[in-house]
Amino acid sequence: MPREAEPSNNERAFIIEALQEDIRLDGRALDSFRDIQLSFGDEYGVADVRLGKTRVLARISASLTAPFPDRKFDGIFTITTELSPMASPAFEVGRQTETETLLSRLLEVALRRSSALSTESLCLLAGSKVWSLTATCHILSHDGNLLDSCCIAILAALQHYRIPDTTVRGEEVVVHSVAERNPVPLGMLHHPLCVTMALFEGGEKVVVDPTLREQQCCEGEVVVTANKHGEICQIAKLGGVPSDALVLLKCVDVALAKAKELDALIAKALERDAAKRDIGGLMAELSAENAR
Repeated sequence: MPREAEPSNNERAFIIEALQEDIRLDGRALDSFRDIQLSFGDEYGVADVRLGKTRVLARISASLTAPFPDRKFDGIFTITTELSPMASPAFEVGRQTETETLLSRLLEVALRRSSALSTESLCLLAGSKVWSLTATCHILSHDGNLLDSCCIAILAALQHYRIPDTTVRGEEVVVHSVAERNPVPLGMLHHPLCVTMALFEGGEKVVVDPTLREQQCCEGEVVVTANKHGEICQIAKLGGVPSDALVLLKCVDVALAKAKELDALIAKALERDAAKRDIGGLMAELSAENAR
C-alpha cells in the first residue's frame, strides 16, 4: 500500500525547533487557522472549501425512500468521504485507508450523532416515505487538517441546500419541481464545527489547524467539536502522548472561540451567495408565493 512521504530527519528537527520558539513555517500564530475560502456551486448544496492548500468539495443529494423499521418518524442522513489519488499518492481507489476510516467516524459523531440536522423534518409519511439525504465529501487536495475542512464543507452545504417541496395527499407524496414551488431549506438544529489541534513538547504546546508536515511531526492530536452557543459535541484524543487535564481545557477554550469564528465565516458566505442569486428581489417574491 502506498504511504505518504515522511519528512526527513532534518525537516522534522527544523519544524520542532521552530515550534519551540513559537514559530510556524507559514508564519501563522500557534492558534490561527490558515486562510479559508468558501464558495458555492450553481446548484444548491455544493460547497467548495480551501483551507490553505487543502481543498474539499461537499455535495448534498436527496431521494425518497422507506425509513428504517425502528425509526419510522425519522428520515435518513448519511455522510460519505472519497479520498482519491488526485489528493495524495497515499490514497487508492477502492481501498479504504486508516485516514479515511478515522475521518468518516469523526464526521459521523460531529454532524450526524450530534443531531445537527433534524431527521424528523425529513419524514413525509410515517413508516412509508422519508427523504434520504447524503452528504458526499470529495478530497481534492491534501495538505493537512482534512477533518476541519470536511466539517466546514458539509455544514455549509447543508445550510445552502434546498430540498424540493412536497404535498401529501392521503398515501401519495407529490414532489414539486422548482418551476412549481420554491424548494425549502433543511431543518438545522445547531451548527457543530470541528477544531483540530496538534500537540508538541510532551503535550504542553497546542497548535491549531496543523498542516500535513506538522501532523506528521506532532506527538498527538486533539479534536474538539463545538457550536457557537458554547456546547461541546465531541472531544477526541487521537492517540499519542498523554495530555494533562489543563491542556484539554485549554483546547476546549480555543475550540469554542474558533467555532464562533468559523460559524460567522459560513454565515457571511451564505449571505453573499443569497445576494448573488437574488436578482431584482425575485427570491422574496417566490418565497411569498409559497408561503403556507
